Amino acid sequence: MPNITILALQGLTCSNCISKLTKALEALPDIQQVAVTLNYTKVTGSASVQDIIKTIEQAGYQGKVATQPDIKLQLTGLNCRNCVNKTQQTLENISGVAAAIVTIQTAQIFGTAEPTELIAAVRSAGYQATLETASNPSIRQQSATLSLSPEAAQTVSKQTESDRLEKVNIDSETIQLLINGMTCASCVNKVQKALLSIPGVQNAQVNLAERSALITGQAKHHALIQAVQKVGYNTEIFDNEMEHREKQQQLTKDIIRKFRWQAALALLIGIAVMIWGMIGNHMMLSEENQFSGLLIGLLTLIIMVLTGGHFYYNAWRSLKNGRATMDTLVALGTGAAWLYSISVNLWPDKFPFQARHLYYEASLMIIGLINLGHALEQGARQRSSNALRRLLDLTPPTALVISEKGENRVPLSQIEQGMVLRLTTGDRIPVDGELTSGEIWLDESMLTGEAIAQYRTVGEKVHAGTVVQDGTALLRVSAIGQYTTLARIIKLVRQAQSSKPTIGLLVDKIAAIFVPTVIIIALIAGTIWYFFGPSPQISYALIVTTSVLIIACPCALGLATPMSIIAGVARAAEYGALIRDAEALQQASNLDTLVFDKTGTFTLGKPEVTEIHTFNQFEQSQVLAIAGALEQGANHPLANSILAKSVGLSLPEVNQFRTLAGAGVKGEIDNKTILLGTQALMSQYSISSQQVDQLIAKQASNGITPVLLAIDNQLAALFSIRDPLRETAISALQRLHKQKYQLIMLTGDNPITANAIAKELGIDQVFAGVLPDKKATVIAQLQKSGHKVAMIGDGINDAPALARADVGIAMGSGSDIAIETAAITLINHNLHSVADAVQIAQGTLRNMKQNLFGAFIYNTLGIPIAAGLFYPFTGTLLNPVIASVAMALSSITVVSNANRLLRFKPK
Repeated sequence: MPNITILALQGLTCSNCISKLTKALEALPDIQQVAVTLNYTKVTGSASVQDIIKTIEQAGYQGKVATQPDIKLQLTGLNCRNCVNKTQQTLENISGVAAAIVTIQTAQIFGTAEPTELIAAVRSAGYQATLETASNPSIRQQSATLSLSPEAAQTVSKQTESDRLEKVNIDSETIQLLINGMTCASCVNKVQKALLSIPGVQNAQVNLAERSALITGQAKHHALIQAVQKVGYNTEIFDNEMEHREKQQQLTKDIIRKFRWQAALALLIGIAVMIWGMIGNHMMLSEENQFSGLLIGLLTLIIMVLTGGHFYYNAWRSLKNGRATMDTLVALGTGAAWLYSISVNLWPDKFPFQARHLYYEASLMIIGLINLGHALEQGARQRSSNALRRLLDLTPPTALVISEKGENRVPLSQIEQGMVLRLTTGDRIPVDGELTSGEIWLDESMLTGEAIAQYRTVGEKVHAGTVVQDGTALLRVSAIGQYTTLARIIKLVRQAQSSKPTIGLLVDKIAAIFVPTVIIIALIAGTIWYFFGPSPQISYALIVTTSVLIIACPCALGLATPMSIIAGVARAAEYGALIRDAEALQQASNLDTLVFDKTGTFTLGKPEVTEIHTFNQFEQSQVLAIAGALEQGANHPLANSILAKSVGLSLPEVNQFRTLAGAGVKGEIDNKTILLGTQALMSQYSISSQQVDQLIAKQASNGITPVLLAIDNQLAALFSIRDPLRETAISALQRLHKQKYQLIMLTGDNPITANAIAKELGIDQVFAGVLPDKKATVIAQLQKSGHKVAMIGDGINDAPALARADVGIAMGSGSDIAIETAAITLINHNLHSVADAVQIAQGTLRNMKQNLFGAFIYNTLGIPIAAGLFYPFTGTLLNPVIASVAMALSSITVVSNANRLLRFKPK
């Protein structure tokens, strides 16, 4: 008999992580079934726990056997194994439940579902449940025993899902660091390892381009700061995104200003020293210029300390920590040139006449040019961050608050939940909330991409950052600061910009050994030239060693991927696509198959009842009231359409309500058994529907979904429901076809209706009549056939398929819970955003590869040239000053190339 193992997980952040770990575990021998969420995995099979944990660690995550459930329920009414199995299946079908261990008396739940939702599900299965304890402190404690009426049990699932959308704490485990002093990929590795060594840190994403780190976990702040300082860098922690961005902007301005004056001073003195050497033939030391050369050497040393002291200071700190960085290379190269020159100045007799060359100007020119390169690079980096800055600028600094004292304009930091604000024409909404009076036309283009203003009135929700184009209204505040939809979007953009794709891991491995390797190459090249080079050997050895040290550029290598990611993620956000992490970008660029859910994706997700056909002498108002009463307990767009049609009718009380997954609903009204659902559901309960076969076939061929109602085994009515297609659906799919994607519809609808809609849309292949729990199986079959698959759905009902796909793309508004789980979330309902997202992903990966190719080729060619490999053919060596120009240009080229993405326009 197979074992069931439940493990607690750490390090998973999105559906890509879930998909990656699922595939890794499924590849283990003796594994029958795997279910993975962000926090848990349930593994069925005979594989050992040690093998499972080892596989999890090899995939880049952490896992341990889960011993404490998050929620424990006391059960009553169960009396057999079938009852236990039924209850377990019911609980595990709830969104957020990773696993449930059920006995006749108790249920232990592992996951993030609300206790109220769990209890309601148990009641809907025909049993009773009360909350015993919430064992895991990460789950919100509830001490009161919950007792629900049948009516509440029918609707609580819908209510708690809505509540969860409002209560998500987006920053509960996220810490932002601003780090000063990082210069190259080696610095990034050093800081990342230091942060990951701190207890409580689950993940650390260090970004060279942003000079920042994003920490996930429960680590102590002072421990993080000490860890970064210990490896030689300064850092600050910010809880507020706006404060963090302002500090970062100010730091960038200060750094640019500093690099500019340092570059100007070093280049000015360096050029003066070079002119002095050329005019009076003072490049070579002689008795006449020995004293003046010594003065120049001391002046050079002072200027080197003033303009390049940060190179030597950082190199010394790195050395004390057993590391080597770009600063180490610059310090060694310029230091060696100056030490050689001052040695020639002080002890000329120790050097052959031909070797008495002074390189003071080289040290200054190198420092000046590298500082100039850094200044230009910082300016380019700042431009790449402007997209995120524009999002932050969408929030106004003040709001007009209405209180007993009248109307007062107060700073945004003083706004609290429950306050009432006045909105007038031209205002930018500062917070999320609900309109309590008035009506307005709202520009929501920053959230949804819709250019047309949207009408909003009492009871409707509005979001921070949107603009009142016309009208006036009162708004009750529901979310402020970091809990607004806009803040969640900004958080996702920052997370994605700080993440690394798989291709970036190669860079990390190279960066870890890059600087020590360059130093070794420089020493070997210098030694060869000293022993085997032409006269004066010591001069040639110095030139070669310095040139190799200076031309090597770990900075370009370190910036190659993060700069592309920052620009690509920011550009995608401007087109309404929120990308969860860099891995999603890389995966999205390799897709060949796009699988779409139908309802809410191709269609508006707002079905309407177009016709009602009654049978067996039932009246239309009667069947509509019964169907409406039954659908109160359901949570499906088709249910909402029937509820909308039954508004104004007196709805009877429903008992023994049950949801029949993928088929319909069942209940009792006035001791009569009521069934509402598909034709297959009628057949399952032996209810004849032959009299409507032709009608169903005709309607299905026109894209209409038939829903049948049976009362006490008699067919009572047929509801004709149609969900209108989105205006952009056909044109967006035509665009995707031109991009050579295979387009597939995956739906639970009946095949005739699905094929009719697919024909209208131009879909290549249709999988119809697929139950929600089987959609992931279809995705897996496509993947086994060699396809790279994206699943596009609503992010809740399609969660298993979204997790299984190579890339999960959730359609939904900015407040949808899918924002927290999908690899890519579209904050509008425009299918063109799918085409935009995959094109931007392709463009970003292409740009990333260009940067990496440039950085690798630059170093691959530059280092051998600097080492004198082509001297036998050219008779010249690379001047260290020219090497410093090349080094500065390499970083500027990488940053400038990445910034091209900010102007990328999908076709």
